[in-house]
Amino acid sequence: MDRHTRTLATRLLLAGGVISLSAPAAADFIKDSKASLELRNFYFNRDFRQDNAAQSKQEEWAQGFLLRYESGFTDGLVGFGVDAIGLLGVKLDSSPDRAGSGLLQRHRTTSKGAQDEYGDLGVTAKVRASKTVLKLGTLLPKLPTVLANDSRLLPQTFEGGQLTSLEVEGLTVDGGRLKQVNQRDSSDYEDMGITRTGAKGIITPHTTSDSFDFASLNYKWTGNLATGYSYGHLDNLYSQHMVNLTYVLPVTAGQSFKSDLRFARSTDDGGSNVDNKALGAMFTYSLGGHALGLGYQSMSGDTGFAYINGTDAFLVNFVQIGDFASKDEKSWQARYDYNFAAIGVPGLTFMTRYLTGDNIDLGGNRPEGKEWERDTDIGYVVQSGPLKNVGVKWRNATVRSTNFGSDLDENRLIVSYSLPIW
Repeated sequence: MDRHTRTLATRLLLAGGVISLSAPAAADFIKDSKASLELRNFYFNRDFRQDNAAQSKQEEWAQGFLLRYESGFTDGLVGFGVDAIGLLGVKLDSSPDRAGSGLLQRHRTTSKGAQDEYGDLGVTAKVRASKTVLKLGTLLPKLPTVLANDSRLLPQTFEGGQLTSLEVEGLTVDGGRLKQVNQRDSSDYEDMGITRTGAKGIITPHTTSDSFDFASLNYKWTGNLATGYSYGHLDNLYSQHMVNLTYVLPVTAGQSFKSDLRFARSTDDGGSNVDNKALGAMFTYSLGGHALGLGYQSMSGDTGFAYINGTDAFLVNFVQIGDFASKDEKSWQARYDYNFAAIGVPGLTFMTRYLTGDNIDLGGNRPEGKEWERDTDIGYVVQSGPLKNVGVKWRNATVRSTNFGSDLDENRLIVSYSLPIW
């Protein structure tokens, strides 16, 4: 957090503290507070199958602790509050030759492998007026232009400010600025860069930026139809405009057809060569516990799709390992989900999907790149008894590529439990 943002956050916290000295004013602050502790046990195994791989495998096991606190707001026309998140990751098994899974923070000297533990404490000051909330401090944004990643032991976090307004019924307005990022396997905040995976052909003489501005409008026209527009600007690297539409068409009782359409236009901001148009569409037919989906994604322009390093990408074909967003790539996805609650086994879910991409421009006289990925998830959440709310999930993925990238097999086993404290 920069000095200006930190000063504002401190002032807000002090103001909230002063107001909360009055018992009536503090009533909602305390009454609406909630806290929880999530325990996340994570085993990760990734085997690299291509010839001459720099590392034969990544294999680590770790225990995560995520303590979350959200206060209510003090009473009055302007209410003050504070949120906090405490993160701790503990190594259970790793070694220098198997490190790098994203579960654990590595030593400064990579030859030493993963640290025994790492963590962070984030605090967010917040102010509410009517149906508008301003947050300053630690943020976990979930917007099309910036999706904080939570696919490992601990989540990715940002420092900055975000304003969210719900003043108009059906309309959600977001805007703000991010200054730094703390990656999911780190306890250090740093400037933001562009994701380098795949064959995107993105060149950035200035590799990082300390400012990301964003704005988002999402309007829910009916219970089945929503549209959105989002803007993102990573200073000196790229600007991005996104539009999206989702529509759920009821067919008959227990059946529906969902359309999810997305388009993004990304251009450089003086410090890169970013030039991309990303079109995506996902159609899903649901029948009882079954859901069958078909997706298509197309990249065009001088580069692949740009997004902040470490975040998730708002793409229909962004999946467990790949984003299928390389230069000129065209990709298809077929997906099947089943919820076993339909046959009397609530809490048990299954998903499998297959994606294939081709036409990847690797530059020069190299032949086109191709890739495919197959994912399977099986999860169960205990519904009752002493183990109620304990979740177990197994995630399996296989990736193969031609002329670029890595061939790998991956397994993740995650056991989680969230304990409400109050």
